[in-house]
Amino acid sequence: MTDRAIVEAVKKEYCEALFAALGRFPEAATPNDRYLALSLAVRRQVMRRWVATSETYYKRASRTVCYLSAEFLLGPHLGNNLLNLGLQEEARQAMSELGHDLDAILAQEEEPGLGNGGLGRLAACYMDSLATLEIPTLGYGIRYEFGIFDQLIRDGWQVEKTDKWLALGNPWETPRPEIAADVFLGGHTEGFQDDRGRYRVRWAPERVVRGVAYDVPILGYRNGTANLLRLWKAEATESFDFEAFNQGDYWRAVDQKVDSENITKVLYPNDELVKGKRLRLEQQYFFVSCSLQDMIRIYRQRGGDDLSRFHEKYAVQLNDTHPAVAVAELMRLLVDVHGMGWDEAWEITRRTFAYTNHTLLPEALEKWKVEMFGAVLPRHLEIVYEINRRFLDEVRHRFPGDDTRAARLSLIDEAAGRSVRMAHLASVGSHRVNGVAALHTELLKADVLRDFHELWPEKFLNVTNGVTPRRFLALANPRLAALITEAIGDGWPKDLEGLRRLEPLAKDAAFRAKWRAVKRANKADLAAVVEARAGVACDPDSLFDVQVKRIHEYKRQHLNVLHVIALWQRLRREPKAKVPPRSVLFGGKAAPGYRVAKLMIKLVHSVAEVVNSDPATRDRLRVAFVPDYNVKNCMPIFPAAELSEQISTAGKEASGTGNMKFAMNGALTIGTLDGANVEIREAVGAENFFLFGLTVDEIHRLRAGGYRARDRYESDPVLRAVVDALADGTFSRDDTSLFRPLVDSLLGDDTWLLMADFRSYVECQGEVERAYLDTERWTRMSILNTARMGFFSSDRSIADYCRDVWRATPVPIEEVRS
Repeated sequence: MTDRAIVEAVKKEYCEALFAALGRFPEAATPNDRYLALSLAVRRQVMRRWVATSETYYKRASRTVCYLSAEFLLGPHLGNNLLNLGLQEEARQAMSELGHDLDAILAQEEEPGLGNGGLGRLAACYMDSLATLEIPTLGYGIRYEFGIFDQLIRDGWQVEKTDKWLALGNPWETPRPEIAADVFLGGHTEGFQDDRGRYRVRWAPERVVRGVAYDVPILGYRNGTANLLRLWKAEATESFDFEAFNQGDYWRAVDQKVDSENITKVLYPNDELVKGKRLRLEQQYFFVSCSLQDMIRIYRQRGGDDLSRFHEKYAVQLNDTHPAVAVAELMRLLVDVHGMGWDEAWEITRRTFAYTNHTLLPEALEKWKVEMFGAVLPRHLEIVYEINRRFLDEVRHRFPGDDTRAARLSLIDEAAGRSVRMAHLASVGSHRVNGVAALHTELLKADVLRDFHELWPEKFLNVTNGVTPRRFLALANPRLAALITEAIGDGWPKDLEGLRRLEPLAKDAAFRAKWRAVKRANKADLAAVVEARAGVACDPDSLFDVQVKRIHEYKRQHLNVLHVIALWQRLRREPKAKVPPRSVLFGGKAAPGYRVAKLMIKLVHSVAEVVNSDPATRDRLRVAFVPDYNVKNCMPIFPAAELSEQISTAGKEASGTGNMKFAMNGALTIGTLDGANVEIREAVGAENFFLFGLTVDEIHRLRAGGYRARDRYESDPVLRAVVDALADGTFSRDDTSLFRPLVDSLLGDDTWLLMADFRSYVECQGEVERAYLDTERWTRMSILNTARMGFFSSDRSIADYCRDVWRATPVPIEEVRS
């Protein structure tokens, strides 16, 4: 087709969708009607690829990667699908000729409420790369009716509002009511003899919930592949009790429906109460059971009842511990449902699963109280006990007499009430265990999972995270993408190492000028967004200093705020100081029950209130918090950022992926040697990275020597002035109690070592200032950051998994022609 023909086809299919699917004529169409109509027009192209892909995989009986994740933070679909189909310009032209603005239509799409933070976004990047690399894939997760929450700010405080992302419909999903699985919950187990005289166990559940499939196609970039993301919605097996209705008990008539659907009602139910914890466990088991039953159903379409080669068909990745109960569930399905012997079932299970660990924080390693676990999953508790018994026999054989080691390795934690350790279950039941950055993996082997590494060193490997350059460079930053394509050609979105060809251009003054013009235009766009959403005017010619990520003490947004206060105090003392104007931007959500994190958000707003209104400094320093940070709202942020704040306490961040997105868009990083910062610094060059702070080894030595945070406060007058301003009400309208919890934490145990790293951080920010004042130097550093980010493509990560974990190979799909 010619480009003109494609434009006409898009217009025709848009008008047909508006009429036939939505029952609208153009003059009556709402903005959402226009979004739905264009989405349905594009969906026709997506579905052609999806059908061709599914048919090819079926005929080839392809080995399939199954990615189990409680979150898939996909971001809006329409723009990404237009990019992957190569239809962006044709769609823009078609909409323009119909009198519509494509950008306004794209803005209408709701953020899919299927994820929260880095773990869910990583899963989405990996689905993108699996399709781009043509790897047969099934993603499995939960179709949450409501996302985690929309974030509002009132008087500087976070307020949570229900995320009704499905309220206006989702044109990208296909309900599959005929694909369903029954999931048991509660009840008890019964032993019996089968017809061959073997002891078996039957699960008599308290209730049964049905999982119904909703399918979402995930396109590869400019190829014929459309892989499948299958999300499960919980429904009642019987939605209406006529007997109760006829007796006048109208609540009981629908009680089962309400109770069942609660399982997939909201992403991450509040787990402060026991009821919330139980619901989260039910969520995790629900989607795992539906997914494994679905895999077996698909397998039996070609393989009959013989499941002995199940592990040859599927490579199943556990994305953190949320789906770890899959180890016990596959054993239940193989042994109890399909009559397999324990040893054979265990061999298949172990060879099927691989486990990705995403955290070094002990509190984030999931545990479930045995009492609750047994009440929800009585059969699985028995299976866990049996796995543990056999596993500990192996441990005692390898390490005779070492009961302490056996206790550390046990799947059951006997301390403080008995609990099931899900990371241990995943480690025992998987053939591979990986960390997500070089430092993270070494710390896993040396600390968090040290005993497992000593037992099975061959299981452990590193696969450093990556991000998709399609969404986070080509789609998010079209100006820079166009400049790069003009300079080196259009192959880089599929081969990010091709960005290396930009390196010589860092020495070209004309190219540097173009690079700066792109960044300046992106900053102007972001400044408009910040003013509209946060009410703060930022000068596009100031240094855009950005920290956007989940709000958590270990990520140390409050260290950034301490520097802002120090800079503000310095500018007041030294009004002629040679310091570049700076706009410090924050964004991120705090967990609803995380009081200190919510106080940190309040701190940002309170400091902004004072700094932004100070006539002595407001032209040189601005602070803003951009509310409701998510994939959709981050799109103008990464292209405009110039300084990327990656300042977590060393040894606490597993990897980070925001650090990669910023650097890919030419931002320079100020950071500690934590997570993937280590590898980013190695890749871009130490001279193009602003390093500060204690290393992991230095932290161990500091704590061993009896660290006292108050000593740092008393010996550093700058730090003392900053902390005193927090304590004396300067930023809280004379309320000395508001930020007292933060001050007490800083001067007390200083768990996250803000006081220890403060001086190094402030000095490093001085290096940032000097570099930024040298415009040509900063531009060269920016270009080199982008040029050297090829390793951090999620395509490379997936290639590593395919080679070292999954043994998966590409299955090309003949590209469908419209």
